[in-house]
Amino acid sequence: MAPTVLIVGATGNTGFSLTETLPALLKSSKALSNHRIIALTRSADSPAAQKLAKVPGVEVVEKNWVDITADWLREHQVVRAFVASHNEPNQFAEESTFYMAALAAGVKYAVRISTTAANVRPDCKAYYARTHWAIENLLSQPEFSALQWTSLQPNVFSSFLLMSAAELIKEYRKTGNQHVLKLLAAKDAPVGVIDASEVGVFAAHLLAQDDVSAHNQAKYVLNGPEDITGKQIVELVEQYIGVKVDEVSYQDNSFIDMLYEMKYAATGQSKNVILSIKHALETSWEGKCSASTTSKEVLEIAAPKLTAADVLESLLD
Repeated sequence: MAPTVLIVGATGNTGFSLTETLPALLKSSKALSNHRIIALTRSADSPAAQKLAKVPGVEVVEKNWVDITADWLREHQVVRAFVASHNEPNQFAEESTFYMAALAAGVKYAVRISTTAANVRPDCKAYYARTHWAIENLLSQPEFSALQWTSLQPNVFSSFLLMSAAELIKEYRKTGNQHVLKLLAAKDAPVGVIDASEVGVFAAHLLAQDDVSAHNQAKYVLNGPEDITGKQIVELVEQYIGVKVDEVSYQDNSFIDMLYEMKYAATGQSKNVILSIKHALETSWEGKCSASTTSKEVLEIAAPKLTAADVLESLLD
């Protein structure tokens, strides 16, 4: 069996583009051309998984990543891994357990998806950002020195910020009516939104490096090529619908209350913890997530190209 690159979250918003990109990069590598790729999915019957199964050099395996053990990693000869974890309250327990298994199995390198760089700190009010800080802190300890790693900190995914704009445009085209445009963005604060697929492409380039030592314990900030403000999002919407937007609600994260009621209320999980997500975008409202924060390595290796306007157009297809 050949040495393996494992992709956890292969059908997700970052993992899919990574899985599509990686085979060609490995094929052109001197050190990694004999490596195979396992794309992990919880459902091999999903459209995304079936599409990835057609990519030459990719083997789709149905397995829940949180059940992976050191024995499983050894059996499949995993030497490098990509991890796009969930952000549920038990994230630290499950993601750290994976790295414990990886360390025991002799995995050499892992690339993981973190969150908004300005939030990855011990005093962030949003619980899951503290989790990412804790994971990075864990991996930085001497006990984990045998496992090299890189953490990717994309500031804000463009589809997340633009989804409500796309929904209003679709509604107007269909009915001629407008609902209140609820934007997560602040009116005037610039945000360097990035398309999730371009984060995956950058991750693929890291996983395909012959020598990853230069990226060990690095935390790379990723943004798109340019900033956008809430006001500019409104202007984009108006270009599509041909009239003024009737009403805009900026810095609107009211959907989180609905998320709690629909997904978490019946689970018994802490409402206080879940609702702390409301604080996650505060750093972007403060102007701390502009394109100027992008790490130079990102620009040198695989500079993102998709603008907010490009992504909005794709959301309308």
